[in-house]
Amino acid sequence: MEAPRMSQQPGRIMAGEMAEQPAVLRRILQEGAPRIREVAAAIAARSPRFVLLTARGTSDNAALYAKYLLEIQLGLPCGLTSMSTTTAYGARPDLTDVLVITVSQSGGSPDLVASTKAAREAGAVTLAVTNNPESPLAAVSEFHIDILAGPEKALPATKTYTASLLALYLFVEGLRGGDGAAAKVLPDLATQVLSRQDEVRQLASRYRFAERMVITSRGYGYPTAKEAALKLMETSYIPALAYSGADLLHGPLAMVDNISPVIAVVTDGKGGQALQPVLDRLRGRGADLVVVGPSSQVEAASAGFALPTDGVPEDLQPILEILPLQRLAYEVTIARGQEPDAPRALAKVTETS
Repeated sequence: MEAPRMSQQPGRIMAGEMAEQPAVLRRILQEGAPRIREVAAAIAARSPRFVLLTARGTSDNAALYAKYLLEIQLGLPCGLTSMSTTTAYGARPDLTDVLVITVSQSGGSPDLVASTKAAREAGAVTLAVTNNPESPLAAVSEFHIDILAGPEKALPATKTYTASLLALYLFVEGLRGGDGAAAKVLPDLATQVLSRQDEVRQLASRYRFAERMVITSRGYGYPTAKEAALKLMETSYIPALAYSGADLLHGPLAMVDNISPVIAVVTDGKGGQALQPVLDRLRGRGADLVVVGPSSQVEAASAGFALPTDGVPEDLQPILEILPLQRLAYEVTIARGQEPDAPRALAKVTETS
C-alpha cells in the first residue's frame, strides 16, 4: 500500500483518525458486539487448553493486552508466538486444542498469514482479529472478528489500536460468559479525554528536544507503555524505551537521571499499586516524571495527565490511557517540524515473511 500523500496541514490525517475513536468504540459496542459474542461462544465450546497470540507492531501491543486479559480473567496460559519458527525454520508443533489469535490491522502481512495457516493445519483453532474481513488472514482463519474501525490512512495506527483492544476485551468477556456492559462508558469518556488537547500540547513542550525517553508501567498498563513508545519512535523519531516497572529496576534504572524524561502509565488498580516502588525510586533519582493515570498519582509527579478512572475497571483503562499518549506523539512530532501522517521509511502494510 502506498504511503498517504502529504496533507495540506501536517498531521491532519492522524488528528482526524484520533478524533474518530469515540465513534469507533461506540460502533463496536452497538454493531460488533453481537458477532463477537457469537465467535466467543463457538470457541468456548471447543475448550482450548492454551492460547498463542500472533502479531507485529501496534497489533503486537494489542495482543499483549489480550494476554493479560486471558491469563487474569480466564486463567488460560498464553504465549506470544515467534513466527520465524514456522515461516523460516519450518517447525510444525502439535497445536491440537490450542487457540491461536492473530491480530492485524490489514490482515495482509505474509508471515502472519503463513503462520496462521500453518497453525490451522497443525490442529489449532484459529481466530483473526482485523480491520479487513476480506483480507488473506481472515480467509485462512477459521474465525474472524472485524474491529470496524473504518479505513485508516495515516501510517501511525491510532483508531485501529483502540478498536482492537475493545474487540479483544469483548471477546474475552464472551469466553467467560460476560456481557461486556462495563465498556459502555468508554465512548463518552474517550470524548472527554480527547477534548483536552491543550493539556497534552503543554506536556509536549517538555519533550521537543528530548534525546531519549523512558516509558514504564505494570500489569494492564504495560501494553500501553509499549504502544506509546512505538508511537513516539515512529512519528517523532525519539528513541523511546518501554519497560515493565519490574524490569526497569533490573538494570535500566541506571540510565535514568535528573534530565531523563520518564512517563509512567499508572492504572487505577493492582498494576498501579505494583508500580509504586518504581515511582518512588524514580523520584529518588530526580527523574522528570510525568504520570498518566488517576488524579491522585498525577498530583505527586512533576506533571501529568489525569484520567477519568472512577468506576472504570482496571482492565478497560488501557483504552483510555493510550489516548493522551497518541496525542503526545502527534504534538511532539509537530513541534519538531515533522509530518506524523507519513513517517519516513514506513508503509501501512509491512510485508515480512
